[in-house]
Amino acid sequence: MNAEISAVWNKIQSMIDGFLVLLPNIVLALIVFAIFFFVGRAIKRVVRRLTRNHRQARNLGLVLGRLAQGITVLIGLFVALSIVIPTFRAGDLVQLLGISGVAIGFAFRDILQNFLAGILILLTEPFQIDDQIVFKNFEGTVENIETRATTIRTYDGRRIVIPNAELFTNSVTVNTAFENRRMEYDVGIGYGDDLDRAKQLMLEALLSVDEVLKNPAPDVLVVELAESSVNIRVRWWITPPRRIDSLRARDRVISAIKQKLYVENGIDFPYPTRQILFHDQTEETDGDRTRQREGWPAGKGEVPQPRSISNSLRKLIELQRQQDGNGQA
Repeated sequence: MNAEISAVWNKIQSMIDGFLVLLPNIVLALIVFAIFFFVGRAIKRVVRRLTRNHRQARNLGLVLGRLAQGITVLIGLFVALSIVIPTFRAGDLVQLLGISGVAIGFAFRDILQNFLAGILILLTEPFQIDDQIVFKNFEGTVENIETRATTIRTYDGRRIVIPNAELFTNSVTVNTAFENRRMEYDVGIGYGDDLDRAKQLMLEALLSVDEVLKNPAPDVLVVELAESSVNIRVRWWITPPRRIDSLRARDRVISAIKQKLYVENGIDFPYPTRQILFHDQTEETDGDRTRQREGWPAGKGEVPQPRSISNSLRKLIELQRQQDGNGQA
């Protein structure tokens, strides 16, 4: 029993002695790794600072900065391992990475996929930081493009984190990709109104709004003969094409059109109307009553005589009064 305890103690003692021998190397290795780590961060900041003022190279600067930081940290790790384990060689690290590469690839497949997608997004630049994008049900301003995910800030003050793989493989609408943006709105007028005059009034209303660009010029087009109105589409351009600018421009354009058409010039603003025909409500001038028309069944049998809606309502009222009288009796 004492011999076993002595053997265990000797082993612990040898481990402590070995650790004490390696302690200076471990401390030196940590210091070296920390130096490389902070150097990598400094290189990243320098690269980003150099490309910050160049919009076309901003995303490329992010990629190069992160790659430079990663390579610097990897070199620092290799140097630190060499200090702690003098027999450690670069071939050992390559062999270790080769053996575990397949397992790491399967375990971190989604992470690696998002990382590669993030690199491609930063290089190809389908959108940039501060752009306003629409992705599926999300819309907002791009805050940051990282190698794993992209964060956007919605217009109501929420943060959405979207994996880069989804952004890279799906459609994304970039509302601020160009300097100008065209907007449109449909306005309904009555069938009895003068189309040319109404279009001219709408065009004058558009040109009176400061946010509407004169070049490209706004236009007014008839797009539909609807059930109760003639629909006219007004189209105009704004700059810059950001969300708040589009809302303000739409508000002022619609207000100007309402004031110009309906208040100042008396253009009709038609409400939806419906016509209800009873089964035997037709006119004598409708033609051959033996043919199916306005709900009449086709045939050569007896055709009911036409009646007016006023007579029908009068009969219904009389019938209701009779029923009420019988009920009271």
